Amino acid sequence: NALLAAEDDGFFEHSGIDLGGLARAVSELVITGRKRSGGSTLTMQVARNYFLSLERTFLRKFNEILLAIEIERALSKEEILELYVNRVFLGHRAYGFEAAAQTYYGKPLAELSLAQHAMLAGIPKAPSRNNPLSNPEAGKSRRDWILGRMASLGMISADERQRASSAPVTASRHGLQVEVDADYVAEMVRRDMVERFGNGAYNDGYVVYTTVDAQLQTTAREALINGLITYDRRHGWRGPEQRLPPEEGETPNDTLVRWQAALRRMPVIAGLPPAIVTHIDEAGAEVLGRDGATHRLDWGSDLAKIRRFVSENRTQAPKASTGELLSVGDMVRIRLSEQGEVRLAQVPRAQSALVSLDPQNGAIRALVGGMGFELSKFNRATQARRQPGSNFKPFLYAAALDHGITASSLINDAPIVLDNLSNDEIWRPENDSGRFYGPTRLREALTFSRNLVSIRVLQQLGIDNFLDYMEQLGFPTAEMSRNLTLALGTHALSPLDVATGYAILANEGFRVEPWLIERIENARGEVVYEADPLVACGDCAPVVPESKEAMPTRMEDILLAPEATRTARPAPRVMDPRVSFIVTSMLKDVIRRGTGRRARVLDRADIAGKTGTTNGPRDAWFSGYNDQLVTTAWVGFDNYSLLGRREFGGTAALPIWIDFMR
Repeated sequence: NALLAAEDDGFFEHSGIDLGGLARAVSELVITGRKRSGGSTLTMQVARNYFLSLERTFLRKFNEILLAIEIERALSKEEILELYVNRVFLGHRAYGFEAAAQTYYGKPLAELSLAQHAMLAGIPKAPSRNNPLSNPEAGKSRRDWILGRMASLGMISADERQRASSAPVTASRHGLQVEVDADYVAEMVRRDMVERFGNGAYNDGYVVYTTVDAQLQTTAREALINGLITYDRRHGWRGPEQRLPPEEGETPNDTLVRWQAALRRMPVIAGLPPAIVTHIDEAGAEVLGRDGATHRLDWGSDLAKIRRFVSENRTQAPKASTGELLSVGDMVRIRLSEQGEVRLAQVPRAQSALVSLDPQNGAIRALVGGMGFELSKFNRATQARRQPGSNFKPFLYAAALDHGITASSLINDAPIVLDNLSNDEIWRPENDSGRFYGPTRLREALTFSRNLVSIRVLQQLGIDNFLDYMEQLGFPTAEMSRNLTLALGTHALSPLDVATGYAILANEGFRVEPWLIERIENARGEVVYEADPLVACGDCAPVVPESKEAMPTRMEDILLAPEATRTARPAPRVMDPRVSFIVTSMLKDVIRRGTGRRARVLDRADIAGKTGTTNGPRDAWFSGYNDQLVTTAWVGFDNYSLLGRREFGGTAALPIWIDFMR
């Protein structure tokens, strides 16, 4: 009854179309120039929901009318209503009224009150605006209108209407709770599933098991967000996101209502909720949170230390008082510490990505494609192509070792001028320090990231030999520039590409492929897909098991299984194990005494890695590993802005890597 009162009270009398409603909609369009009521019956909405698009054209409306007439001929009114109530979208991923009852109230539809029925019946008109979670006020207003319609149509009594209209909005989110923040991983799975099964991926009840480790994934996201916030704080506070001061003639209560509405519209990003400054004094400021709670920002322990952003290289001196930093009505971000302290914060503008692989089989154990999926759906771990800088040098040095140069070979770290680039410009590369160090052993050059040694190594090796070796390792070489800038990592790669390359060093020379989906089960629990990854082991030739039941399913079981039942596919060996051993030894020196020495805080003798910083600097990298885990972290701006002259791979990316690998 609530649905009919809201959408189509003549449903059981008309033959699929409501001529009066259509005429009213046309006259409103002619008089006002705007579409107000659509004139659609429930049957027409069934036709649209099942067979047509949502585009607003006269041709679609005409087809909708023809289909509605045909549906009325073929089906009974009860069957048409059943199709509608089970398919209509009702916000928050709920399709159909039974699903909506569970989503908003956690109960079957039959157990809801009159007020709750009317609330659900009001959602179809504007699912995103009228649902009681996103906009309780709009939902209640629509609910009360429907109750009035029901009373005027004789469906309920005046007393029933009065009691239902006075009922509070009791909706809250029910259903499955997200246990791990892995939105970028989920999107990768979604795209893969749609490629495999089309629209059946959404409707047929598949369950997907991934290789991601929940604890590692949670740690990765926290490390990335903390690293970006730390970087951002070094470069100063940019000011409030919005200014919403009290307006002239506005009562304090009206101001509060306006602020609360503004806060509801602002999403929580990277764990940083919005808040509005409500009071300022010498000791600090009070802010109203999105949850309605009031928090205190202390001057002495927080605000007095805040420096305003001027440029990527400069900040202002701290302000002398709270009033110079904040004003009443400023919308800011806050961060709650584990100790319960509230600090002034802001959403970082820089972005980051982290990807971690099992080097023995390429399984993705953690992947974060950015600071927040709610802020940007772009997956920087797989889709961003950025210059890796010195993060690429280990592969150049591996090629050099494979062609006879040794870790103790002396290469002159001296000025070099080149004019044979593709754009005919003269190139005068330098080391980050601006100094030259003369004859330098290869090991020292990689440890301290000497650019000029790397260029001379590539000269001695030959570009063709280097590109052939990179292709052997699995890197895409077709678009690589055939010049000496390759030695400094100028060819853009994704963090996943870089991590996959470092896996070769970690597993003693085997090229594994990154993979994410371990298995897929259908609605009946039957396995319809199971991964068969390449495994880094020289003696695991495929052996057919005696029976299907004898086939191991977990990667750990495969690696530990006796030879008679082992089914793993051996990965091709693309690097001499002696080369990977020596490069790993050199990269351990990077951490012991080179550009990655901050990682010594982990107090581990088995980790190796390399920093990377590009011109500007615009990109900061760190890739590191032991034989169990390979992890690459990248930091930069989506628009290629400068990170700041004091930012390097060792200051911006390495702290994220350390926090995760710890």
